[in-house]
Amino acid sequence: MSQRVNKLALATMVAALSTGLVACKKQESSETLVAQAKQYQQKGDMNAAMIQLKNALQANPDDGEARFMLASAYVDNGDGAAAEKEIRRAISLKYPSDKTMPILAKALLAQGQFQKVLDETAEEGKKNGADLALYRAEALVALKKRDEAGAVLDQVLQTQPKNALALSAKGRLLQMNGDPEGAMRLADEALAAEPQSVEALMFKADLLRVQHKTDEAIAQYDKVLAVKPNHRSVNIEKAYLELSAGQYDKAQADLDKAKKITPGSMLVTYTQALLDFSQNKNAAADESIQKVLRAAPEHMPTILLAGAVALRQGSVQQAERHLRKYVEKYPDNVYARKMLAMALLKTGQSPDALSVLTPALKGGTDDLQVFALAGETYMQVRDFTKASEFFEKASSKAPDSAALHIQLGISKLQKGEEAKGLAELEAAVKLDKTPQAGMVLARAQLGLKNYDKALATVSALEKEFADNAAVHELKGLVLTGKKDLAGARASFEKAASLKPDYYPATGNLAMLAITEKKPAEAKAVLQRFLDKNKKSAEAMTALAALAGMEKNVPEATRWLEQAQAENPEAVGPATRLITQYLSTNQQQKALTLARKMQVANPDNPELLDMLAKSQMANKDLDGALETYSKLAGAQPKNALVQMAIANVHMMLKNPTAAEEDVKKALQLQPDFPAAQIAYAELLFNKKQVDQALAQARALQKKHPESAAGFIVEGDILMKTDKPAQALPLYEKSLSLSKTADLLIRVLTAQRAAGKGAEADKRLAQAIQQYPKDLRLQLFRAEMSLRDKQYKQAAEQLEAMSKETPNNAAILNNLAFAYQQSKDSRALPTAEAAYKLASSEPAIIDTLGWILVEQGDAKRAVPLLQQAVAKAPQAATLQYHLATALFKSGDKAGARKAAEQALASGKGFAQADEAQALLKQLQ
Repeated sequence: MSQRVNKLALATMVAALSTGLVACKKQESSETLVAQAKQYQQKGDMNAAMIQLKNALQANPDDGEARFMLASAYVDNGDGAAAEKEIRRAISLKYPSDKTMPILAKALLAQGQFQKVLDETAEEGKKNGADLALYRAEALVALKKRDEAGAVLDQVLQTQPKNALALSAKGRLLQMNGDPEGAMRLADEALAAEPQSVEALMFKADLLRVQHKTDEAIAQYDKVLAVKPNHRSVNIEKAYLELSAGQYDKAQADLDKAKKITPGSMLVTYTQALLDFSQNKNAAADESIQKVLRAAPEHMPTILLAGAVALRQGSVQQAERHLRKYVEKYPDNVYARKMLAMALLKTGQSPDALSVLTPALKGGTDDLQVFALAGETYMQVRDFTKASEFFEKASSKAPDSAALHIQLGISKLQKGEEAKGLAELEAAVKLDKTPQAGMVLARAQLGLKNYDKALATVSALEKEFADNAAVHELKGLVLTGKKDLAGARASFEKAASLKPDYYPATGNLAMLAITEKKPAEAKAVLQRFLDKNKKSAEAMTALAALAGMEKNVPEATRWLEQAQAENPEAVGPATRLITQYLSTNQQQKALTLARKMQVANPDNPELLDMLAKSQMANKDLDGALETYSKLAGAQPKNALVQMAIANVHMMLKNPTAAEEDVKKALQLQPDFPAAQIAYAELLFNKKQVDQALAQARALQKKHPESAAGFIVEGDILMKTDKPAQALPLYEKSLSLSKTADLLIRVLTAQRAAGKGAEADKRLAQAIQQYPKDLRLQLFRAEMSLRDKQYKQAAEQLEAMSKETPNNAAILNNLAFAYQQSKDSRALPTAEAAYKLASSEPAIIDTLGWILVEQGDAKRAVPLLQQAVAKAPQAATLQYHLATALFKSGDKAGARKAAEQALASGKGFAQADEAQALLKQLQ
């Protein structure tokens, strides 16, 4: 039963008992109850005092003294919010301001509302009350106005030089300003003036704690308890010291004492969360944190702890939000900056992580963690020189850290300094008592194809860690590199026997079978593993990949569905299944699963991306825009997200918004080729051809090793009917990146420039060289169609359809070829394509036009209307619809469609026929 429910039950019981007593005893007055509360206070029984004060207020809600006393009790318990509520009621009841204002100040201080302290006590502060002045000074310190705080304290000490509270507060200020000796002197002065001053005793104990004199500090805190056994925070301070020393049982014991003194105290709850966090009890810590944040959402220590707990639990987006809030409030806190940088690195936001670390680096830090994080950040942005520099700094601070030597070695290898990188890894091996460093070294040697050295390294590991499955698996990889497949198989089998649930060994055994062209054996290996590890998403994913290699799409989908069903909360299997659904035109299934997973994991960026893609596939562009906007809010420095938003805006026919998105992406990442390409295309679409060409050429200059800039310029020249000028640019891009898509661009430009025979010869050579390349074969068929070689195109497409069945694009072109050849297979082939891709306008149009030409205009009209609705700018589709409407007897509709086809201002193959139809309709 929760504490809140217990309190409610207690209150109900008290009320019931009170009702029963009315018959035999007259209800006590609020004055009597307040007097009883004072007696309980004198005895140190604050809980009983608070009960009587609440009873007094039940009897008389307008009792200002009861309100004041209850507020004082709340603030002593650390419950600033409740104290503020009661003291404001007392103020409204005209209770003396010299008493209420100090309590209001304490209540606001407890909630971190420092400026409010100054603003709301300004008038009373002019009256020279010592208590209020001390609280105002505390608020000034918190607002980093230490000189003003010192002046306030000096004013108090001028009139009350032996005021222990003022001396202690002044001492705390000296401590903050780097004068620990002066601080201790004032602590002793305060105790000399008032030996029983709780504040002075606490201050001296705090000083001893800061000086790491743990035993003396605890002894001093015990002196406080001797004076005030029910002090609300002493046991907490002792718990902090014991927690830091790893004495968790003692810390819990002192914290339990604090709970008895101040049950429900926010400070006690926070400390419990800290203790649980220190013992890796993250769920318990989070529960306490949420209690504190519900009561005091701006309590910054709790916000920092919430970020640390969320980071440890893998809730990276949540951790980022908490830690950003803390760093904004306390930018000088290096610990918070380090954790925020860790969170950002986990989500790939390396530029943002670098900006978070920069103030710490500029501040002349000596923190090896900061250096290591900076090194990791530079590794992510692939600045290996800088990464090495910071890992070297970190390693110099901790020369015996194997982990830092490993990171330094990897950075040097990435930088191209192979000898130095390997030397660092070898140093790590000598320091590391685990196989990790040795395995990293062996993998590095394997990557450099130093197979003999890699084998020597892993063999040494094998002797020392004979029962480690990962070591044997790595040996198998090395032997694979040496082409010793029998030895590799033996190592993988050894790894699998040592750890039957270790999938990498099984995965490699399956890969060996595939390498040897034994897919059945690979499947059997994976199935055996799955029989023993029935929920293995890795094995089921591999079986899906194997089915995909065999072009068995239903089986591949079935395995991915099983992987997700067996691991319903895991993100990886879900995203793979969503991707499979999208690639197999099962858009609604993809959307349903994406929504379900995103609701369960609202901060997961991968799932937000999957949801947006699923929404786009289902034509819900507004939904996709909203989802990507949410992702942009979670990752404001991610240029890729801005580009995704730009893409959606383009699909929504909003180029102005798209251009703004692209500009945002370029602001975040000026050297972002995809954004630069998109910007050039947007400029071209605005008919700013010269500016678009300039953008493309700037991209070429900036990235001469990339094909992108040359492609963009070539595309612009093709669109402006300059194929001869585009051709050398495409040839340049092809020399930089040998892909089928770029070869097709070259061939298209050649044909447009009057070099068709040369293009055909080159295409034939390419297909002979890459006979399995579907894109090249499809392009060849399309060229045959364009050249009106319909029978030849049909033969080419038939061969492709046998090799790649159920491909909508191939079937669509084949249907067109059949129709032009007067082949009766045209209609059933078009219907098969439509069944596979019923939302694609080109495929709908092919089916509709075949129906028109075969005399079924009535069935064709709704199909062609659907195609035109999806692609309203396509003149050919408008003409086809006009013809269908004319043949079905709708002359008005036909005229309108024909006019829209001709009004596009763009030439199209059937423009003359459309003009003739329009004349016939007039």
